Amino acid sequence: MTPLAQNIQAPVEALHSRAEQNLEYIRQTMQRAETFTSVPGIGGVGMGVVGGIAAFAAARMDTPLEMLAVWIVAAPIAALLGGAFMFAKARRREAPLPGIVVRRFATGLAPPLFVGAVLTWWLLDHGVADIVPATWLMLYGAGAISGGAFSVRPVTSMGICFVVLGLVSAITPADWANVWLGVGFGGLHIVFGSIIAKYHGG
Repeated sequence: MTPLAQNIQAPVEALHSRAEQNLEYIRQTMQRAETFTSVPGIGGVGMGVVGGIAAFAAARMDTPLEMLAVWIVAAPIAALLGGAFMFAKARRREAPLPGIVVRRFATGLAPPLFVGAVLTWWLLDHGVADIVPATWLMLYGAGAISGGAFSVRPVTSMGICFVVLGLVSAITPADWANVWLGVGFGGLHIVFGSIIAKYHGG
């Protein structure tokens, strides 16, 4: 081989090797994106357990406001539990947080939750407590649908179920509100959390 040919072949081989490395990195990244979701299935089950306990405790309250107070206390507990499992899952799967998918998911979920918090304060301040449970269910469902666009399909399906449950809560007697909250924040979290845990990495 002539010196000229050798001078041409070396950069070509180096470029080919680098291209193979880049393609392998892209392939691994795409595989990880297909199988990983930051939404913690086990954490969802834990949030559902908190919801079930809240429903059990709220059913023993004397007034609708006391019932809602139980759920307001339970909400941050469930959120902290879900967040802890999210970070644990990301660390276990070596997925960086916050990544772009996590930020998109949070961006989709956070606005409806903020609106729900503001509306809760406004409705309770104006003595309109009966519509609060339906508002919670539908806004949480809307957030899950929006965030689910950047996550796995069960998240979107769960969001749709929450919205439907909120509509049911809105057209049924107020005495059933705690039941629907328990079915949603308890039952749906457990069901879909179990699905995510089984099929999407814990």
